[in-house]
Amino acid sequence: MGELRLMKGNEAIAEAAIRAGVDGYFGYPITPQSEVMEYLMQERPYLTTGMVVLQAESETSSINMLYGGASCGKKVFTSSSSPGISLMMEGISYLAGSELPCLIVNVVRGGPGLGTIQPSQSDYFQSTKGGGHGDYRMVVLAPASVQEMSDFVELGFDIAFKYRNPTLILSDGLIGQMMEKVILKDPKPRRTMEEIIKQCPWATTGKTPKRERNIITSLDLDSSKQEKHVMKLKEKYAQMEREEVRFERINCDDAEYIFVAYGSSARICQKAVDLGRAKGLKLGLFRPITLFPFPTKELKKLSDQVKGILSVEMSLGQMVEDVRLAVGHGQKVDHYGRVGGMIHSPDQVLEAMEKQIIGG
Repeated sequence: MGELRLMKGNEAIAEAAIRAGVDGYFGYPITPQSEVMEYLMQERPYLTTGMVVLQAESETSSINMLYGGASCGKKVFTSSSSPGISLMMEGISYLAGSELPCLIVNVVRGGPGLGTIQPSQSDYFQSTKGGGHGDYRMVVLAPASVQEMSDFVELGFDIAFKYRNPTLILSDGLIGQMMEKVILKDPKPRRTMEEIIKQCPWATTGKTPKRERNIITSLDLDSSKQEKHVMKLKEKYAQMEREEVRFERINCDDAEYIFVAYGSSARICQKAVDLGRAKGLKLGLFRPITLFPFPTKELKKLSDQVKGILSVEMSLGQMVEDVRLAVGHGQKVDHYGRVGGMIHSPDQVLEAMEKQIIGG
């Protein structure tokens, strides 16, 4: 039935990985996600489950260690924060091009550059539009609670192996550092080599009289073959858009105006909805849980019944572009955000809705 604990979001991710039967973690410390690796080092799962926990010499090294582990069909993951993820971008592109499943966690902090160690949501473009080179996509899960930080680990791996593709959990420093009650899932054992060979026939598990060798690469010097490969990937991403859309509607049935927000901004907007309804304003919240695939059709349907939409983000305005694409012309859409590690309050969000959308 699971176990109830009080944990930080970062700790919940680490514990969930142990319980999900993960084979290896490769990472490098960076605020505000360092507790993921610190928790794993403290718990020493290599003594109980055999899970490898390794601090690499850099983020560049850790993402390439994921490439090696994923090539063997193992469940491997890494975590970092914004500038660390930037250093991983080439490796993420390689992983996607080589069709290797793994889990990547980004606990976002403010930027650009080294920026600040405070929470932000300014990595939306990097995560959903592809920060590395070439045409590739990842399913991007946006948790809004410590419980979802835990739950999305197993979900992220399920999606990664379903599509043979990296999956990204896009959190932020607020959720990573906050403490909440979380129900942890019961542990399950790591897969045996026999199970990996059966479940992952593409993996590099060695040539035997009964098994041919597999070669994993993202390189093809024959342009026609490379194009065929990229078009195959395109079909996979289209399947993600058909089958992996996740979202939450809060007080939207009778709403006249809605917030669109994800992660910690969604939590703040949920309180703003309550404050607005106490004043007689019919407000609602639409929360994308998958940022890719973005819930375009669902938001479009909802936009047809409301008078205006406010996209709330801890950025200068990134998701708002997908909101505008979803609802099209003729609908009032605006953005409200804080940057540099500043966090908006429910009162500020409600005031922005009243000024920019309702009274604007």
